[in-house]
Amino acid sequence: MPRARRRQSHALIHLVLGVGGLIMAFPFLWQIVMSLSTNAEVQSVTPTFWPEHLQWQNYAAVFQRLPFLSQLWTSVLITVIRTLAQIVLCTLAGYAFARMRFRGRAVLLGLVLSILLVPSQAYLISQYQIVQNLGWLNTLAGIVAPGLFSAYGTFLMRTAFLNLPAELEEAARIDGSGPLRTFWSVLLPVVRPSISVLAISAVLWSWNELLWPLVVSTRATQMPLSAALATLAGDVTVNYPVLMAASLLAMAPILILFILLQRRVIDGLASSGLK
Repeated sequence: MPRARRRQSHALIHLVLGVGGLIMAFPFLWQIVMSLSTNAEVQSVTPTFWPEHLQWQNYAAVFQRLPFLSQLWTSVLITVIRTLAQIVLCTLAGYAFARMRFRGRAVLLGLVLSILLVPSQAYLISQYQIVQNLGWLNTLAGIVAPGLFSAYGTFLMRTAFLNLPAELEEAARIDGSGPLRTFWSVLLPVVRPSISVLAISAVLWSWNELLWPLVVSTRATQMPLSAALATLAGDVTVNYPVLMAASLLAMAPILILFILLQRRVIDGLASSGLK
């Protein structure tokens, strides 16, 4: 291919990618513009692509309308506890289903995977009754408990362990390692990419979960940020700029975390084959 034609081809590819990137980033950019506008400009029939005066006080209003710092701390605790619990429990369960032989394994695995077929709303009332009987309403334990284990995470880690060659486990057994030592020292380091994917999924799901925190937490100081944002949108008159500012502030920790761990996130998704 001639050099000039190759340059034109590369320029066209970059142009298409640039337009696609702009389209995907536009909602985020529009959210920033809305957070710096007045409510009248946001609700104007004629779109206002840039506010006449930047309304930085919208961000200050978030802290006046919400106990933002306590809700941020609640969201962080929920996310950290759930992520660590899912990594431990789903990794152990995935190893047991993939590498260990025991009676009733297929039936138990089928029961675990059947959870993926049932929408979470179907057992919402049962979960609420259990949490209520335990006295965990409006507590951190009540919000965290249902998310400590994940059927998806178990399936993901089982698949990761199944794809490992049997020679690794046989070599460890010859060296005198038991199942737990084999799991910890031999197999676990090999499936780190899948653990990264599990951690990413758990963080995003825990941080963005809305329905369950709204059901079990009614006190503003006990709510995570996802539920708190819903209370802002539920007023009789919605202040959209303040809502957008609160959404950006709630999004900031996850966005910063992704920027700092971008390479690890991409490598984990690519190595695990998740699409």
